[in-house]
Amino acid sequence: MAKSTVIAELIDKMQGGDRQSLARLISLVERESPDVPEIMRLIQPRLGHAHTVGVTGPPGAGKSTLVDRLTAVIRREKLTVGIVAVDPTSPFSGGAVLGDRIRMQQHYLDEGVFIRSMATRGSHGGLPRTVRGVIKLLDAFGKDFILVETVGVGQTELDIMEASDTVLVALVPEAGDTVQTMKAGLMEIADIFVVNKADREGANYLVAELMAMLRMYPKQTYWEVPVLATQALNNVGIDEMYERVTAHRRTLQETNNLAARRQEQRKKEFFQTIEQKVTLRLLELIETDGHLAAYLEKVQNGELDPYSASTQIVKNKDMLVTWLQGLETT
Repeated sequence: MAKSTVIAELIDKMQGGDRQSLARLISLVERESPDVPEIMRLIQPRLGHAHTVGVTGPPGAGKSTLVDRLTAVIRREKLTVGIVAVDPTSPFSGGAVLGDRIRMQQHYLDEGVFIRSMATRGSHGGLPRTVRGVIKLLDAFGKDFILVETVGVGQTELDIMEASDTVLVALVPEAGDTVQTMKAGLMEIADIFVVNKADREGANYLVAELMAMLRMYPKQTYWEVPVLATQALNNVGIDEMYERVTAHRRTLQETNNLAARRQEQRKKEFFQTIEQKVTLRLLELIETDGHLAAYLEKVQNGELDPYSASTQIVKNKDMLVTWLQGLETT
């Protein structure tokens, strides 16, 4: 049976509600199989229903518990949920260290919830580069909400903004003294702030500090970023968090910013995909193209600086044509 036929059958089964087919397709996307372009082409007409919520923040902020409790509230509303839990990469297996989160055990037998753990695989932005494909599959599967929990990597964790409709940044009272240093990173991507573990000392101070910062530096005119206090372990403040997520979704739709946000995300994904493919092809050509190998050798030996070498390569039209022709075979 032709590969394209197998992929089409898998997608048909997935769209019919088969969780095993969904899991197999996700595995293909995670492995960056040659079938990924065909998968994405076939599911494209089914995309756009799900609302994606990114949950990010520093280590120890209780992100997994927040996702767990938020999932329970969404299910109470008779809506379905897909969860992508990103964990550090195992140095031995290359997989997610924590695997399928034990903190979300209550949802594993729920047919309305699909949970997938993913490893960062060397990414420094909190998400693996294949996560967008996994989100699309969950969307095509028919999930109403997709919750993406990033690995805790601090203020550089900005990839989530390019993969979510709503970004929820979770902090803890102990983060109060670091708010200013984080402002240029995590602090600027939040659509909703959550001060979790709010029963700890310093929670009120952090809430007040965040609110003051938001008054001084408002993110946008159409949405006032809320600051919520929660105790996820005790299930305190989770209903309000869900209400703010749905309010943000409604505001995005009413102001046409949801469509604009997704258009910008697709644009970035387009350029990133081109960059990735071109880079991989150029690395392959180093071994077969004598001109490129010669430039690399000069740079390595210190005979030519990288900027001059790249400028000369770009100006060499014959070389570029040869490389572009080579790209057609990949």
